[in-house]
Amino acid sequence: MEIEDVRYEDTSKFMWDGKIYESREEMKIREKEYEEHNFEVRHFEQEGKYLLYTRRVVKEIILDGPPPA
Repeated sequence: MEIEDVRYEDTSKFMWDGKIYESREEMKIREKEYEEHNFEVRHFEQEGKYLLYTRRVVKEIILDGPPPA
């Protein structure tokens, strides 16, 4: 099975989480965990297996220390 590392939905880029899920139930559990950590998630079925693609938009950047000279 050939798996795409990246999938696009409109202008949003989603990255494969690297795991092939054997069952829909297993995939749904992991999907919920990602959503609880503020990820956007898309799932796809391919050859009877399930794949999750995620993305998270950076909303705040915190810098430590003084700016470079």
